[in-house]
Amino acid sequence: MKILVCISQVPDTTAKISFKEGNTVFNTDGVQFIMNPYDEWYALVRALEIKESQGGSVTVINVGPAENETVIRKALAIGADDAIRVNAVSSSALFIAKQIAEVAKAAQYDIVFTGKETINFNRSEVGAMIAEYLDQPYISYATHLDLQGKTATIVREIEGGSETLEVDTPFVISAAKGLAEQRIPNMKGIMTAKKKTLKVVEPIAFDDISFPVRYELPPSKAGVKLLDADNMEELVRLLHEEAKAI
Repeated sequence: MKILVCISQVPDTTAKISFKEGNTVFNTDGVQFIMNPYDEWYALVRALEIKESQGGSVTVINVGPAENETVIRKALAIGADDAIRVNAVSSSALFIAKQIAEVAKAAQYDIVFTGKETINFNRSEVGAMIAEYLDQPYISYATHLDLQGKTATIVREIEGGSETLEVDTPFVISAAKGLAEQRIPNMKGIMTAKKKTLKVVEPIAFDDISFPVRYELPPSKAGVKLLDADNMEELVRLLHEEAKAI
């Protein structure tokens, strides 16, 4: 089984977010970066479990500059066999998907994993775009995956419940919580990661049709208002006029 896992570098959840140059550029000063948790904890680990049970290989891919190689090496330390970095600063989800799809086409992977979303944008776009470029089935928000030969049985989240699907390889899948359990790289993995292949490829030419124009921070949260338990009229007024909840 030949598997490709897409990984992203994202700001740590504790990072203070700010922008510069007229709110057109994300300010990375003092920001700690990590591997996107949905990619690391669920997509990568489930791919490794499949390799361990059925054989094959797991390759990780990232679209980004050389600074992302620390995160890529962590994926290798967790157990990926090799890695590919597309040497480009990502400009949009479509650009990222196109670059990954071109690599995947050339290598003909059986399964392409992504996390269900990145924690910095939360848009869940790249997986579906990759599948479209590859003309392959796409299963999103997967919480369980069993593989028998070339047929996968997948449970995915849907509004109000879940559904079970069967699909034959090749396909693209996005991993949600429950698909696997987090693995911590051990010392042996960290040492061997330094010797594993990290291939750098240049991006293909691509005319992007969407790109960020401006960033805005959400409005600051208002302070808590405390009301007397008997003052129901004021509570209703605030819920209606300020909170817009009723």
